[in-house]
Amino acid sequence: MIRLSQSKYSVSFSQWLQILDELNIGAFMVDCRRRVSSMNYSAQSLIGLRESEAVGRPCREVFMGVPCLANCMFKDNSDMADDENEIQIRDDFDEKHLFTRVATPVYDDCRHIVGCLTIIQDQKPIADLIDRIRHEERNVKIILDNLDIGVFTVNHDYYLTFFNKNAEKISGYGRREVLGKPCAAIFKGEAAEGFCMLKETIRDGVTRSSRHGKMITRHGEIIPIHVSYMALRNEKDTIVGGLATFHDLTLVYQLDQAISDRYTFNDMIGKSPAMQRTFEQVHAVASTDATVLIEGQTGTGKDLLAKAIHSDSRRADRQMVKVNCAAIPESLLESEMFGYVRGAFTGADQDKPGRFQEADGGTLFLDEIGDLPLPLQAKLLRVLEEKVFYPLGSRRIMKVDVRIITATNRNLRELVGKQLFREDLYYRLNVFRIELPALKECRLDIPLLIRHIIRRLCAARNDRVIDLSGHAMEILLNYDYPGNIRELENILEHALIICRENLIQQNDFPEYLQHPIERRGNTPAGFSPAEEIDEREREEILRVLRENGWNRRKTAASIGIDRSTLWRKMKKLGLKFQR
Repeated sequence: MIRLSQSKYSVSFSQWLQILDELNIGAFMVDCRRRVSSMNYSAQSLIGLRESEAVGRPCREVFMGVPCLANCMFKDNSDMADDENEIQIRDDFDEKHLFTRVATPVYDDCRHIVGCLTIIQDQKPIADLIDRIRHEERNVKIILDNLDIGVFTVNHDYYLTFFNKNAEKISGYGRREVLGKPCAAIFKGEAAEGFCMLKETIRDGVTRSSRHGKMITRHGEIIPIHVSYMALRNEKDTIVGGLATFHDLTLVYQLDQAISDRYTFNDMIGKSPAMQRTFEQVHAVASTDATVLIEGQTGTGKDLLAKAIHSDSRRADRQMVKVNCAAIPESLLESEMFGYVRGAFTGADQDKPGRFQEADGGTLFLDEIGDLPLPLQAKLLRVLEEKVFYPLGSRRIMKVDVRIITATNRNLRELVGKQLFREDLYYRLNVFRIELPALKECRLDIPLLIRHIIRRLCAARNDRVIDLSGHAMEILLNYDYPGNIRELENILEHALIICRENLIQQNDFPEYLQHPIERRGNTPAGFSPAEEIDEREREEILRVLRENGWNRRKTAASIGIDRSTLWRKMKKLGLKFQR
């Protein structure tokens, strides 16, 4: 609803049209006689009519074939009303365009209806910046809520005053949680680039844009955004706050990663003490040239960790070459590793460089190193010690500058004891060892991982971000994940394919998770019995509770779960509230 004074009617509406034109949003006004009285440039472009062709004519005649809204304030019994907010309009080339429309009555000071303002928006990505808009107007906020970009506003003291629906979806915050609070919380503190740009914009009124901004979600996930900042002014042209519009660039970021194959520590999710210790180790070793041995179960992210170490090293501008020692036949592994010269064997009609030569100056990642045959282990040891080798069939020595990162899901120390792995090579590789914990050992990270994976999968599918029901989340929190993070990804991808609602339910999961009461022996399939409660989880929840002064709301937010879930866990683990 818009309430305008008759004396200010034309000026105020003109300002509205100008504002909406800046947003590339069409708007037209119908007077109390149901005749078109005004139409902005965007509406003329979208509908394909000039203002002179529409003004003074009945709205039904101008928009022939377009059904009226069900809540039209001028409708009578003969109206064929339509309660859909989406309409199709054909242009001069008979092409269909889908529009979203919002209508609101306009009142004078005596509460008499003097007209109807209709907003129409083409459902294409909004690229133009929003400039000089009166954020206190309720109707403007309704319009902003219907945009497909995130929008928030702040006052002169940088406290959040508006947070639209898409901002809620992207950030994970409900508007009630953030309104009236400092906006620095959704950046990375007051020193963050985004917050500093917003401060500068409010200070000097100059519109700014950041193509590589970052936002912290409610659950602690850092997501890439493209954000623009502009100043908000009052009627006297005085700056009274700021406005930011932002797009979620998760999909673009994923495509860039896939193309460049570069990953950072921000791509690794984890707030549990076990993962924090891992991050500390990685930060310490990444900048060195030390040989790194990564051990962990299948699906724990060893490949991603190796890429993150390389991307944060001084060799990041050179390539990282990966060799899966278990995937290449033993007869071909030597030539793949060290290359060969022409005539080395039948069919070798030209020289071929090996993986060591390809990685010269960069990093060589030897995955599944525990499956490397014993004869090749001796040659690998020489390369590690002397940085030289002979290509197959050559007497010419090759020298390389390569950093070695290895990974395995097997226990190399046990393999050494069984004489399946050379002891001297083991100690040469074990300069800096990082053990990635199994997912069941980091249960506090599961909610954060779930939301991160869902966001990534939904971005790849160009789909809405779907949430989980409380029961579905409870199932995932208690499952043991023998396949670790890779299995969690598969479960969630399966659920997103099956799910047809806004919430993932238990029956959207794979079959083996739909019937948790089925037993294997005396233990429920995939679940830990009550008498075998993970003591480590109890200790970690207790630690977070103490850090937050036993404030359950803050504790639940730190862990990334709902307060009701925290309460159930406290009850299950025997943790009593303390003051």
